[in-house]
Amino acid sequence: MLWSDVIAKAAAVGLAPLNGSNPTVGVSGYTLGGGLSPTLGRSHGYAADHVRWFDVVTADGKLQHVDAESEPDLFWALRGGKGNFAVVTALEFDLFPVPRLYGGGLYFPGERTADVLRTWAAWHPNTPETMITSLAMMRMRSMPPVPEPLRGKFLVSVRIAYNGTVADGERLVAPLRAVAPSLLDNVRDMPYSEVASIHNEPTDPVPYYERGIMLRDFPAQAQDKLIELVGPDSETDLVMAELRALGGAWDREPAVPNAVSTRGLPYSLLAVAAGPLSQEEQLKRSVAELLDGMKPWQGDRRFVNNLAPDEAADATAIYGPERYERLASIKKTYDPANMFRLNHNVLPAATPD
Repeated sequence: MLWSDVIAKAAAVGLAPLNGSNPTVGVSGYTLGGGLSPTLGRSHGYAADHVRWFDVVTADGKLQHVDAESEPDLFWALRGGKGNFAVVTALEFDLFPVPRLYGGGLYFPGERTADVLRTWAAWHPNTPETMITSLAMMRMRSMPPVPEPLRGKFLVSVRIAYNGTVADGERLVAPLRAVAPSLLDNVRDMPYSEVASIHNEPTDPVPYYERGIMLRDFPAQAQDKLIELVGPDSETDLVMAELRALGGAWDREPAVPNAVSTRGLPYSLLAVAAGPLSQEEQLKRSVAELLDGMKPWQGDRRFVNNLAPDEAADATAIYGPERYERLASIKKTYDPANMFRLNHNVLPAATPD
């Protein structure tokens, strides 16, 4: 099932899920990887924090109902351990009474990147947990469905999702609007069913390559480096570099703990390159140039949903050694032969001699 289906059904009764930015993303994989909702996550946490139960098929072919009481270790591992432990056939999760949001995007000319980025970096830490924002530097294509004012331009965008009154939203966003004249400002009161318009990501298949890291800090030196790497004077051919501000409930352990590894890391940085398969190596180099350039501020764990499927990322580096050790022990119990290995793989713990 896709998030678009869940959003529509929930919105019909005034409820909202912890969905992702793109409505075409599947619910299960997103949730198993943690689920970093850019609409409600800062006040509610990861999507994985709100799973009530799973129905799964384990490596031995058995259908099992998994929750905190029946299979506590497997329940812990599934929520954040991605596809390492079982095939999920059904899951139940919480919804929230959020019928509307104040949200959308502020799009500024690319030459104002430094002003917008520095203002945003100083502004967002002082906002309430009901305010979620990200900043993206984008090189837009000259084609529909890109809005006319943005076509063919390099621009910097601040995306807003505020769960509060319009009046409070207008007051909170005012410092950003004051930075520079915008090319487009579509931040508005909207029904939750329209939240896909906040990030306005492509819904048709396009060839792309993306990869992300977590940042442990974003001081002035990191801001300067990001502008150097992807700002208006850079020669990058990335279509987007996105920085999401985290914190709030994303840092708090849920009532029933899980394997999500990125709590306490304040930023997620994602690089996206798009083009035909013949340009694959160049796309990968473009992504690597940004992420390698930001390594001085990189956190010690990774968000598994922001890793490329073919990326040779060490699962220990994704989860951290203590969490990985527990995942490996659970893997040994439920998948000792490592059937579920076509992923960022957790190996079954070795048997002591």
